[in-house]
Amino acid sequence: MTGMGVGTTAVAVAGLRLAWAGERAQPETVVLDDFTLAVPPGSFTCIVGPSGCGKSTLLRVLAGLLVPDGGTAQVGGADVRGRPGACAWLPQRDNLLPWRRVLANATLGAEIGGRSRAEAEAEARPLLERFGLGGVERSWPSQLSGGMRQRLAVLRTFLIDSPVLLLDEPFGALDALTRRRMQTWLQEVWLDAPGERRTVLLVTHDVEEALLLGDRVVVLSERPGRIVADIEVGFARPRPAELVSDAAFVAQRAALLAALGA
Repeated sequence: MTGMGVGTTAVAVAGLRLAWAGERAQPETVVLDDFTLAVPPGSFTCIVGPSGCGKSTLLRVLAGLLVPDGGTAQVGGADVRGRPGACAWLPQRDNLLPWRRVLANATLGAEIGGRSRAEAEAEARPLLERFGLGGVERSWPSQLSGGMRQRLAVLRTFLIDSPVLLLDEPFGALDALTRRRMQTWLQEVWLDAPGERRTVLLVTHDVEEALLLGDRVVVLSERPGRIVADIEVGFARPRPAELVSDAAFVAQRAALLAALGA
């Protein structure tokens, strides 16, 4: 799918290069170099790779928060280099505001995007139950479990009016059991959302998570990040957690680990 034309892509980057400047006599650190990727609309793409290979950097470029040194980055055919707002971005930390209650945190992104609080709350209220937050809309973030905080952060991201969601290790800080439940939940929410299905790019270190959630898994090399494998995931949806013990799943996990050099 890499190299598809703009008309068939939701996200397209080509020849992307980004480097961190060195200090004093130290050379620059090249994070991404000649990186090219095309993502079709309505798909769920997972990106895996070693720490420091540029996964999160790629999402920040697409979110308009980092300007690359070279190459192009487009969302829906529009240039997003240094232009925030084309994607809804969920960073590794939930970044909930402790002085805003659950409902007010949920609507924050939509309000920043230009919607009134009343309009954003009207859209958020019917989704609270679906996101596992029914009955806690008046709670403070400090009163929520880790899983509930992440569901709230995902809800805030979903409420942003964007066809592309960028999710950076959304479940990385959770325990294994909660993480598995959240993976099942996210898949259901994405599949069942009304309207045109969102395009999702999710960064993860968890190969099983990538195979459970993704239509496709893109494997990056050590820094500077380059694509070393691009694997289509053919398992039918919805994918139950028990799929991890299936022989075909085990084989595909082994292929991913081999691509990672693990």
